[in-house]
Amino acid sequence: MIQPVALPTAPPPPDALRRSAEALEAAFLAEMLKSAGAFRPTEGPGSGGEGEAHFASFLADEQARAMVARGGIGLADSIEHALRLRAGGGVP
Repeated sequence: MIQPVALPTAPPPPDALRRSAEALEAAFLAEMLKSAGAFRPTEGPGSGGEGEAHFASFLADEQARAMVARGGIGLADSIEHALRLRAGGGVP
């Protein structure tokens, strides 16, 4: 007899606390990227001017969100853990 194969299931969607922790990690990473000058516009002829500076900020924000989506630096895990303990909900 052929045994049915169990298909892998997708992980459950993150709850509101996890999403908040990830958003805080993304904001932190974006500020770190901006402070490091990772997307600082070039100066001189051919630069994008003031508009480029604004879009560089958007790029840093999006890069930070992408970093968090790929696991980040573990800050969201620490934040979520601390918030769950503080709320008395225990740790999953």
